[in-house]
Amino acid sequence: MESKLYVGNLSYNVTEEQLRELFSQAGTIKEIALIMDRDTQRPKGFGFVEMTTQVEAQKAIEMFNEHELNGRRMTVNMARPKEDRGGSRGGYGGGGGGRRNRY
Repeated sequence: MESKLYVGNLSYNVTEEQLRELFSQAGTIKEIALIMDRDTQRPKGFGFVEMTTQVEAQKAIEMFNEHELNGRRMTVNMARPKEDRGGSRGGYGGGGGGRRNRY
């Protein structure tokens, strides 16, 4: 069974250490990931906490969903599997082909 939690509506200045301190009250934490914007390298306001067991994950949901941290009420629920975003559309956009000699 899954034990990975989605943690949303986080303050942009929340730290991994704050989440570790909080969620460790529900059990043993396997992994924490705060999601950052790849362009600005600033937090996006959500992350994932993986607990060791399903029971600990459920306990964390009960303890911390709607819990206030840094002035914001967190959303905590089971993480959904990453959805397939469809087929690859290529890397650099369409074509233009290479240079060609007109002569």
